[in-house]
Amino acid sequence: MVLNSIEKLLEKYDNGETSIKEEQKLRDYFAGNNVAPHLESYRIMFQYFSNTKQEQFTKDVPLKSKKYNLYKWISVAAVAVLMLSVFTQFSGPSQKEEREALLAYNQTMEALSLVSSKFNQGATSFNALNMAGTQFEKGVTQVNYLSEFSTTTDKIFKNK
Repeated sequence: MVLNSIEKLLEKYDNGETSIKEEQKLRDYFAGNNVAPHLESYRIMFQYFSNTKQEQFTKDVPLKSKKYNLYKWISVAAVAVLMLSVFTQFSGPSQKEEREALLAYNQTMEALSLVSSKFNQGATSFNALNMAGTQFEKGVTQVNYLSEFSTTTDKIFKNK
């Protein structure tokens, strides 16, 4: 009868449905010497639980926390960014640099317009070559017609 109740309690224990009193009954049963042979694996488990319950941690835990100087570095970085932005704001390009940049821009635009006009002239020359190529192809087809005419007349007159 005791064995049946222990097996029912173990089933409840495995399902996580036992109360504290029922778990205490299981601990008491497995602490004794008369455990059924098919329940020996549970005995080892409950002995482990009782042994670990008695263990105590004896090392000292340091309570000092390390202070990070993160805020100091963030403030230093913010000041550096602020100074850099102020410096670049007041040290803009001078009038001489602006005139040189405008002159370079105008010269670049002139050079590009010259390249563009030469490119357009080359494109018209290419169109002329393309037209000559198409005329050449027409001439080749006409020569082929003459060749066919020649072979046909040779067959008719049996010249060959």
